[in-house]
Amino acid sequence: MKKLFAAVAAVAAFSAQADTLTVAASPVPHAEILEFVKPALAKEGVDLKVKVFTDYIQPNVQVAEKRLDANFFQHQPYLDEFNKAKGTQLVSVASVHLEPLGAYSAKHKKLDELPSGANVVIPNDATNGGRALLLLDKAGLIKLKDSTNILSTLKDITENPKNLKFRELEAATIPRVLTQVDLALINTNYALEAKLNPEKDALVIEGSDSPYVNILVARPDDKDSADMKKLVAALHTPEVKAFILEKYKGAIVPAF
Repeated sequence: MKKLFAAVAAVAAFSAQADTLTVAASPVPHAEILEFVKPALAKEGVDLKVKVFTDYIQPNVQVAEKRLDANFFQHQPYLDEFNKAKGTQLVSVASVHLEPLGAYSAKHKKLDELPSGANVVIPNDATNGGRALLLLDKAGLIKLKDSTNILSTLKDITENPKNLKFRELEAATIPRVLTQVDLALINTNYALEAKLNPEKDALVIEGSDSPYVNILVARPDDKDSADMKKLVAALHTPEVKAFILEKYKGAIVPAF
């Protein structure tokens, strides 16, 4: 009985001492990676709470409003554009992994099979939309005014030999219309949620030279806190690298 009381007291003492760190994340792979590091952080006295979001707006809004401590779902170009558009000052804390964006089709097995006037959907946010167009430019389907401009828009297309018909949708919804269009440009996290295999199913996919590394993001006043540093250390371990490589089979690449 004394041992039981001692154990309960120990748990209660830990709960009282543990700091809570609440992080917003996309379901796959971000939340899964954070769940993986929870036990390691608990040993460091940090109770990691993972709040899952399926959109790209609220995770930044809620961190900026101090309703959450950090988020993990985006890359630097998207964060830069968000800060500029919304007047926020969120900052990158650490690089974690790369999710290559790919082009998928349920109707065609090769890009050169796309018919004239094919329907193509791309993300409607500025950075991922530009990213999709750059990939199509690199694949030779279109020609852009500046093939290095990550914020290229549909207006920047100078050549469109197949007369592709473009539609812009919220990134999270694109997998749902895959069977209705000829080609869909899908972020890897959403492709995985839709049970697509980026390595096998993508007709074309970004290479390792992509600048779109996914980052942990926080407010400037919180980025160097002791708990945030513990989270970064937990994310940058050989164990996390092995977890990413094993679980996602190369569809997601560690960036540390």
